[in-house]
Amino acid sequence: MGSRTLLGHLSVLAVVLLLLLLLQGTQSVDIKYQGYQVQLESVKKLKALEEQWVSSPRLQAQDPQPAVCHHPALPLDLQPICTSQEAASILQALRTMDNDECELCVNIACTGC
Repeated sequence: MGSRTLLGHLSVLAVVLLLLLLLQGTQSVDIKYQGYQVQLESVKKLKALEEQWVSSPRLQAQDPQPAVCHHPALPLDLQPICTSQEAASILQALRTMDNDECELCVNIACTGC
C-alpha cells in the first residue's frame, strides 16, 4: 500500500510540473519602446512580413508610413505605431532588437520572461 501512495503522489507531482511548464511556455515576452508595448512574436512577424511584402514604388513615394503598415496581416499591437510620425524609426528599432536578448530578458525593453 505504501508504494501505491508514493506512486500516486509522484504522478500528481509530475502532472503539476507538466502544467507549470506548459503555462510558462504560453507567457508572452513584451517589448516596451517609445511608449508602445508590443509582443516579441509580433516583432518576429513584422520581420517576416517585411521580407515578403513589396508595395508599389508610387505608394512609397506618396505615403510617409512604412510600407508594412499597409499589410493586412500586420499584428494588431503594431498598428498604433503606424499612426506615429516616427513609425519608420520605431519599427526599425524594434526589428533590430535581438530576439535572443528579449527571450532571455537581457534587454531592458523586454518584459514577461
